[in-house]
Amino acid sequence: MLRGGRILVVGTTPDYVEWIRRAWPGRALFLTDPDLRRGAGEPCPSPWEEILCPVGADCIHGVRQALGVHLEQWGQTITGIACFDCESMETAALVAAGLSLAYPSVQAVRKSRDKLRCKKIWQNNGVSCPRSIQVDSPDQVMAFMAGIAGMTSMDGMSNVTGMNEGIVLKPCWGSGSELVFCCTTDEECERSFKILEQGLAQRSTNPLFGGNASRDDLITAEEFIRGTEFSCDFVVENNAVTIVRTTRKIKAVGTPFGTILGYQIPAFPLTVPGMGPAFDELEDLLLRGAAALGIERGICMVDFIVKDGKPVLIEMTPRPGGDCLPFLLVESGSLDILGLTLDFAEKKSLTLSGPDGFKPSMAVRIFAPKGGILKRIDPSRLQSRSDIKKIHFTRKPGHRITMPPGDYDSWLLGHVIVELPHDFQGHFIDEFCLGVSSLVRIEME
Repeated sequence: MLRGGRILVVGTTPDYVEWIRRAWPGRALFLTDPDLRRGAGEPCPSPWEEILCPVGADCIHGVRQALGVHLEQWGQTITGIACFDCESMETAALVAAGLSLAYPSVQAVRKSRDKLRCKKIWQNNGVSCPRSIQVDSPDQVMAFMAGIAGMTSMDGMSNVTGMNEGIVLKPCWGSGSELVFCCTTDEECERSFKILEQGLAQRSTNPLFGGNASRDDLITAEEFIRGTEFSCDFVVENNAVTIVRTTRKIKAVGTPFGTILGYQIPAFPLTVPGMGPAFDELEDLLLRGAAALGIERGICMVDFIVKDGKPVLIEMTPRPGGDCLPFLLVESGSLDILGLTLDFAEKKSLTLSGPDGFKPSMAVRIFAPKGGILKRIDPSRLQSRSDIKKIHFTRKPGHRITMPPGDYDSWLLGHVIVELPHDFQGHFIDEFCLGVSSLVRIEME
């Protein structure tokens, strides 16, 4: 059990470590940041299962040294590389290159993580995406918003959005909805730019945001695409794409822009004939989008918006979707995306049921109503419902909550997986999510 080949899982959080240890014992060696392990509630792996050292790309010499010592001490070899976290992908790419193992290149990882550079590459390769520019002042943001309706693409077509849709202001580096703002007036542009600028200064050492306060391309503005938003995992290999799953993202008015209340699978209306883009069209776009970034082989996550029946790519990265999505896939389709990623890392054959091979389900994310100290979470009103398949909380009493824009992570408390009726059409879907989450009693000090 101690010796033999293992898949190196780079920079993964302790909850994923425990998931993999339980579901796939003996398959992985974990490279974990000591700060994550110190604050973990999960049990510590055995010494032969985990290496504790800083995992940033700027610490690659120490990573390689620690890995070499561990492998020699325990008689282990590395048979593949896997990574589930954006900020650790560059380290994973560097380690893989040094061991001549299959993994997206450092250049591909950097292109995918830099939202501004990614959009420029896609635009230059004819991949449908929002127009995007670097902005250094509120005046530049306002000028971009004023001119976006008149912009034309390289092939002479008009811009994607049309008049008066507004723009999205976001960090060039980052993830999710953190420090992302939608602006439709000059006043919103100025206010959002200042909040974003201050927020990036506070996160100057956070590797998720590039970890470098001296970067010149910190903020990007892009045209706002009005449409239904989806998330997708897909496999790209041998110049072909296979879609693993598609989920519809549910948003609501009154929350920070981009906040996701939940995910619906299958991704109605995308999977309904005649109500969304054909899957061969989506697959072609994903293949061209990945190729433009230099991703030749990988399990990738992509966010896209369907406008007028056509998909428009927003973000793509060579890792599977995280947060509540792995739990949703297990409950709705018996698909362990973490195990699938391990198999892919070792070039094993994959068994996939396709994007429609899931029972209609929804992951509803649970948020704190306000900042403060979490006193109690009571899910008892959910536990008697037969449609509730899993209740998973990541926070415990005593947890300090800071609301956005100060912190976009601490107010997320967990999620609930709900099985949906087969005839569920998604009408008032945001109200459905809010109704489920309202049944969770949250007490604050």
